[in-house]
Amino acid sequence: MSEGKPTVNVMETPVGGADFLTLADVGPDGVEHLLQQAIQMKDLQKKNVPHPYLAGKILGMIFEKSSTRTRVSFEVGMLQLGGQAIFLSSNDIQLGRGEPVEDTAKVLSRYVDGLMIRTFAHKSIENFAANADVPVINGLTDEHHPAQVLADLLTIFEHKGDLSGVKMCFTGDGSSNMCHSLIEGAACSGMDIAVASPEGYKPDKAILEKAKQIGATTGSCITITDSYKEAAAQADVIVTDVWASMGQEDEQEKRINDLTPYQVNSNLCSIAKDDYIFLHCLPAHRGEEVTAEIIDGAHSVVFDEAENRLHAQKAVLKNLLGD
Repeated sequence: MSEGKPTVNVMETPVGGADFLTLADVGPDGVEHLLQQAIQMKDLQKKNVPHPYLAGKILGMIFEKSSTRTRVSFEVGMLQLGGQAIFLSSNDIQLGRGEPVEDTAKVLSRYVDGLMIRTFAHKSIENFAANADVPVINGLTDEHHPAQVLADLLTIFEHKGDLSGVKMCFTGDGSSNMCHSLIEGAACSGMDIAVASPEGYKPDKAILEKAKQIGATTGSCITITDSYKEAAAQADVIVTDVWASMGQEDEQEKRINDLTPYQVNSNLCSIAKDDYIFLHCLPAHRGEEVTAEIIDGAHSVVFDEAENRLHAQKAVLKNLLGD
């Protein structure tokens, strides 16, 4: 890390001076703190109470992957917090023409108060953060999606009244960024999580081990299985994600063949609790990872989840960029 930015997590410095790269880095106290802040942000907005905590602040947003919810939630979030956001496509800045990440990070740190990046390799954002003198936020990488999962945790809390002891089932590609961050989020919040995926689609071992270490302190039970029946049995929450993410389009046919047995459908959901809720980060492919009957049904809370991206992102922004 550069000398201008302390190497501490969100909770150790609740306001300013850190990065938001993974939920494991934030830790249980930090996740709880951010969720409390997100609840406050949502309450203020619903009551139409101005909350310009970031007046005069500017967020730079670098996108190497396209986005709907990430871009709009961070941009609107900054505006509602009294600041501004600048959209920077990698095609429009020198990063896309080969400028070293280190140089881009150092230059942009002199223009803006924080940077949100949506990119491919997680090491790229780690390198960026190591060379930036302002807070860096992970908008998505191939390995992690903490901004989304913070919104997922908020949604589960709203519908279940608690997180500790809640059982979450993830079925599909266990090696995805969503699954990795859901495992970390469950570990940090004391939830139980069961991941059902076939061989070749298991979670990263290092990420899993770190999450289990955290879970040992919060009472979280993490189960990895080949059986969707084991994962979904008596689940309070069922989650899935697309089977082929951006950059994996050439694997689409193989992934459909491998993952079809893990589709979220009425048969799988019948094993869960009667009052289960269904989450999906969107966009969804109806008829692939989830049937229309489920995602458009009474148990689906995907649009509450999408809305909560805004409130969760505002909590992160307030904590990292606030005075």
